[in-house]
Amino acid sequence: MFTPEMFLAEAAPSPTPFPDYTGDPTLITPGVWGFLIILAVAVVTILLIIDMNRRIRRSRYREEVRIKLEEEQAEAAAAATAAARKANRGKPKPKS
Repeated sequence: MFTPEMFLAEAAPSPTPFPDYTGDPTLITPGVWGFLIILAVAVVTILLIIDMNRRIRRSRYREEVRIKLEEEQAEAAAAATAAARKANRGKPKPKS
């Protein structure tokens, strides 16, 4: 028969999550190649971010210049229209 005292008397085995590694510990590290690959990925990422910012800035400047040119063209057209109206004020209107 199994009693609670017997259950408490038995020592529970302590499991180890990972068995001890008996091989060469330098074989399980990333080493120089791993460092170089991570460094290359970091450098490429930084360069891509810089390039993306430059392209976004360039497109924003192009939009600002386009808007400015459209405003200047609208002002020039308004000035030309005003000058034409001023020039036509002195002339009599043709009768139809």
